[in-house]
Amino acid sequence: MQERFPLQAHGLFAVVLYLIAVVSARAVAGDAPVELAATDLVGCLVAWSFFLLLRVFDEHKDYELDVKNYPERILQSGLITLTHLKIMGVIAIIIQIAWSIFLDGGIAEVTIAWLILIFWASLMAKEFFISAWLTQHLVLYALSHMMVMPLFIWWLAQLGHPGVALTQYLILLALLSFFTGFALEIIRKTRGPEEERATVDSYSKIFGPRGSASIVSLLLVVMASLQIYLIVAVFNGHFWVGYGLILIGSAFALFNIVKFIKQPSLRGREKNEGAVAVAVLLGYVAIIAAVLYPFNYLMVFNGIK
Repeated sequence: MQERFPLQAHGLFAVVLYLIAVVSARAVAGDAPVELAATDLVGCLVAWSFFLLLRVFDEHKDYELDVKNYPERILQSGLITLTHLKIMGVIAIIIQIAWSIFLDGGIAEVTIAWLILIFWASLMAKEFFISAWLTQHLVLYALSHMMVMPLFIWWLAQLGHPGVALTQYLILLALLSFFTGFALEIIRKTRGPEEERATVDSYSKIFGPRGSASIVSLLLVVMASLQIYLIVAVFNGHFWVGYGLILIGSAFALFNIVKFIKQPSLRGREKNEGAVAVAVLLGYVAIIAAVLYPFNYLMVFNGIK
C-alpha cells in the first residue's frame, strides 16, 4: 500500500470527497443544521475502500505491462500476489454493499447507486472490452475512466442522505469531481523529457510536456470557477475565507505548473502533482466549510437547490 496506495494521500482524499458529498446532500435535502454523526466515520472507511478497490482493479489490469516496465515493484517481484489483492478487493466490496444495504434497510436508493457505480468500475477494469483500441486513444481512455467520479459522488451523497434527489447543486458537484479527477490524471502522466519511456503512455507524449501542463492549467481555472460558484450558491452571499482558500490553492498550483512549462523536469512533475492535489483539497474544504458555516443554517442555495 505504501508503494502503490499511500494511506495518507488516498485516505485524506477519500475523507474529503465523502464529507463534501454528504454535507451537500444533507443541505439540499433540507437538513438544518447540517451535522455529522459518528456513523460518518464508517462512511469515510467505506469511501476509502472504493478507491482501494479501484487500485486492485488497476493492478490486475496493468499487471503484465508493469512486469515489463516496473519489475522492482512489490507485486511484480512476487513479494505479494494478485491473489492477495483479490482478497482485499472482495473485502472492500463486502464492506461497501453491506453498508449500502444497512443504510437502505434493504435494497433501495443507496444500493442502486452503488450497483451503478460498481458496474462502471467493472467495465473500467475490463477497459470496456476494447482494450487495444482504447489504450491507443489516451484522452478517450481518461474520459471514460473519469466518469466514475460523478457516479462515486452520487453514491456518497446517497450514503449521506439516503433517497436524496439529484438536484442542480449535486450535478454541479459531480461535474466538479469529474474535472478534478481529469486534472489529477493528466498531471500525473505529464512527464519531463528524462522520464519518458517508450513502453509507458503519457499525456506529455501526445501534447508535449508544456501542452499537457497547459491543459491542466485550464482545468484548474474551470475547477476554481465551479468551486466559487458552488460557494456563492450555498452561502447566498460572500464567504471570503472560502474564496481565499480556493484562490491560494489555485495560485500555488498554477505557479508550479508555469515553472514546469518553462523547464519540464522530473522534479517539476512531482511538485505539480502535489500542488494540484493541494488546490483540489483546499477547494473542497472551502465548500465543506461553506455548507457547515453556522450562519448558513438558513441558506437559500441561490435558486439551484
